[in-house]
Amino acid sequence: MSEEGQLAAAAGTDRSTGTFEDARARLELSLMTEPGDPRLAAVVEAIGAVQTRHVVLEGHCALGDAGQRWRARLREHAIGRAEQLLERHPISTSGAERSALRWVCPGTAEWAVQLEDLGHVEPLQRLAGSPLGLWARGPLHLAAVADSVAIVGARAATSYGTQVAGDLAAHCARHGFTVVSGAAFGIDAAAHRGALAMDGPTVAVLASGADVAYPRAHCAMLDRIADTGLVLSEVAPGSTPTKMRFLARNRLIAALSSGAVIVEAAHRSGALNTLNWAGRLGRVTMGVPGPVTSSSSAGVHQLLREGGSVLVTRGDEVLEAVGTIGRHTAEVRRGPERMLDLLDNDAQAVLEVLQPRAPWGVATVATRAELSVDEALRTLSGLLVSGLAERSDDGWRLTRSAHEQLRRSRGARDGAPT
Repeated sequence: MSEEGQLAAAAGTDRSTGTFEDARARLELSLMTEPGDPRLAAVVEAIGAVQTRHVVLEGHCALGDAGQRWRARLREHAIGRAEQLLERHPISTSGAERSALRWVCPGTAEWAVQLEDLGHVEPLQRLAGSPLGLWARGPLHLAAVADSVAIVGARAATSYGTQVAGDLAAHCARHGFTVVSGAAFGIDAAAHRGALAMDGPTVAVLASGADVAYPRAHCAMLDRIADTGLVLSEVAPGSTPTKMRFLARNRLIAALSSGAVIVEAAHRSGALNTLNWAGRLGRVTMGVPGPVTSSSSAGVHQLLREGGSVLVTRGDEVLEAVGTIGRHTAEVRRGPERMLDLLDNDAQAVLEVLQPRAPWGVATVATRAELSVDEALRTLSGLLVSGLAERSDDGWRLTRSAHEQLRRSRGARDGAPT
């Protein structure tokens, strides 16, 4: 019999969710291990949280050495700590407790079902599995985080990067999309502030407790997010961040979003980890290019070069990538249309022949433009009506307006300033 089968036989078949008992068991189990433990996630997926708690306390042999560690941790710390937390903070069952710091679980009205996609992807850096639950602070209903965009990037961001991130976030928020990020210095903070500037919803996913301002300098920003949006954490209130907790929270940012944009990242940037999770989850991954000489954008450029990620430069391109088909369409930007762009090939050829000062006869124009005399005369007449050519007793020549337009057109074509 498989390990899951042995555990199921020992624990029974009740795998109900959405109950107080299930929510409490999930909280206790979350305090027993670090976030993203793939072994625990697999057991909970197989037999449910209440039954997992039971087999851990019983020290079931199928759990092996991990089970002994879990049992000690559960008995000595997690059960008592969960009781203390629940005395101060509610379990969110109906979503009515939305202003307070609360424990949100699968099976409740407030749970975001897209987080469960994490249970169907392979581990990354020894992390995997959907969260047992999340601590939430703020009035935004977690289940309402559906149309959402993750915007992440370098902590040591340039002014270019923070401006772009803020502009993208503001555009997304203005069009009703929730901006999700990690509240770190640099790109994350710029993304949150861009959404806040539009009074739009934004979600900060922390590696510390949802009640702990990290970094401390972002205390005011996090409080403002908690006033209008949502601050989330997989670890208990009061917890401090660690390297593995940052990596674990990256998978949550990716799972909560419809797509993820990276703005500035060096080759080994942690923000690339978020894009990796997004790709594994089938979310749209996007990158904003920077100057080719900028080490801050080297990781983004490599990501785009390898393919699979969409190059974006403005907000409507992001929304086109993550929105439903036809809902958002990015307009193709072109240079201003000039009168010369509307001319046919014969007219273009004649204009290339004519000079602004030296007049040419019809026969000369025809020869140089490789047209018949009748074709040249007909074309010159059309240019005369358009104000691009003028006629004198000596012949035909360009008007001053046509000369200026041709000069600008040639300069733009050759890459020179106009």
